[in-house]
Amino acid sequence: MILTSVVQAMGLFAATNIDDIIVLSLFFARGAGQRGTTARILAGQYLGFAGILGAAVLVTIGAGAFLPSAAIPYFGLIPLGLGLWAAWQAWRGDDDDDDEAKVAGKKVGVWTVAGVTLANGGDNIGVYTPVFLSVEPLAVVAYCIVFLALVAALVALAQFVATRPPIAEVLERWEHILFPIVLIGLGIVILVSGGAFGL
Repeated sequence: MILTSVVQAMGLFAATNIDDIIVLSLFFARGAGQRGTTARILAGQYLGFAGILGAAVLVTIGAGAFLPSAAIPYFGLIPLGLGLWAAWQAWRGDDDDDDEAKVAGKKVGVWTVAGVTLANGGDNIGVYTPVFLSVEPLAVVAYCIVFLALVAALVALAQFVATRPPIAEVLERWEHILFPIVLIGLGIVILVSGGAFGL
């Protein structure tokens, strides 16, 4: 039974988090050359994903009053706001520093990664909750352990993708445009698909 839960958890994690590779790769491109980028991205991803799991478990055990399902789509405001801020900085030319600063990249914050991860995982809560409701409590624990182990694998995969020379070159050249576009798009998709503001 536990082995079955582990295999199912791996499949569920892959299906619900594959889109994070793009966002995480952009974070790696943004923080290229900065000391501690990987650690900050990993910490942020774990914080955000812990929030997703915590919310799913709370809803599963009947504490849905703390996070009404109608509130989940509004998490889209987080990447939307961050994307608009990044677009504003790019438009103002804050990204056009000297060559040395360009090589060094920009510092990626733990809380920025956590916020984007949590916002992007709003739909994960809706997927995980019915699964958690349909299995035994021990299986829920197994799912959570597998998910948390796979977060590190997801970050490593995103780092691998972001550091492949052809991909890294594209990300480095277009990151200042791609980063806000992806975050703004992500925010809009979360808001619209969840029906926030009556959309």
